[in-house]
Amino acid sequence: MRRGLRFLGWRPDSTSHREKLVSALGTTLALILLYGVTHLVMAEAALWVTGSMGASAVLVFAMPHGTLSQPWSVIGGHVLSAAFGVACVQWLPPGFWLAALAVGGSVVIMMYARCLHPPGSATAMIVVLGGPQITEAGFAFVVYPILLDVLVIVLFAVAFNALFDGRRYPLPLVRHQVSRAPGIAPEDFEHALKQMNAYMDIEFDDLLRLVELANNNAQSKGVAAADLVTGAYYSNGLPGRNWSVREVQQVVNRPGRAGRVRYRIVKGAGEGGNGICRVSEFVRWARYRVEPDEQRRLWHRVTGEEEAS
Repeated sequence: MRRGLRFLGWRPDSTSHREKLVSALGTTLALILLYGVTHLVMAEAALWVTGSMGASAVLVFAMPHGTLSQPWSVIGGHVLSAAFGVACVQWLPPGFWLAALAVGGSVVIMMYARCLHPPGSATAMIVVLGGPQITEAGFAFVVYPILLDVLVIVLFAVAFNALFDGRRYPLPLVRHQVSRAPGIAPEDFEHALKQMNAYMDIEFDDLLRLVELANNNAQSKGVAAADLVTGAYYSNGLPGRNWSVREVQQVVNRPGRAGRVRYRIVKGAGEGGNGICRVSEFVRWARYRVEPDEQRRLWHRVTGEEEAS
């Protein structure tokens, strides 16, 4: 089951409940505002456009730091795609293939213009399939409601995301103090991304910051003998199949003799097994104290504050 879900693209989610609720709230409020502004003039056309703008709102408020969500991607993606869709309708004969051409052409235009935004292609299709009112509006439809709609979303996103810690929009408002990760230079990342030859929805500075934080965590202090707690979980922090989590079942300290730790392997290599070893051996093996989620599918480190509590 787990392999099947991973094949389908299912991944563990590290976002908090608060982050999910904030994303939903921002999306809802933005679309309410958008609906009101757009319907002031073109009610029927606005109904067609709302679908693609709804997708944009999800990206902007659920992934405010993503490259596909940045203002140029949102504005350029919708406006250029809408213009290409109008050009297809105005200058080419009608046919079943026209909507497909509008979508495919918009992808090429957005990628060359460096504003790839998937909902923009939906806007191109809406222009082709939207009916006589949109067709008659012609290129004026690109300005209103398309341009107005994206400006409403972007401006509201700037104000809304500024209300919450850890959220800033657009991305340059996020101030990362990025130092070079030991052994890895920014040029190494740039070269690796070019070798992958795939579109990555993450800003370069965010990628460096992620690696820097991971490196700092990897270099943090390990587990000491005094830190061992009965019933707590510890990980060896190794990659791949060598990774393992042990639950301490008993710590025996004997005066004048080496202490012993009785443990159970609850995850990873040797899962289901039991063992006993010296405290010094267990401490050398253990790298972090960890805790599982409710389904014991995702394990996270326990910080010093959590250990103290």
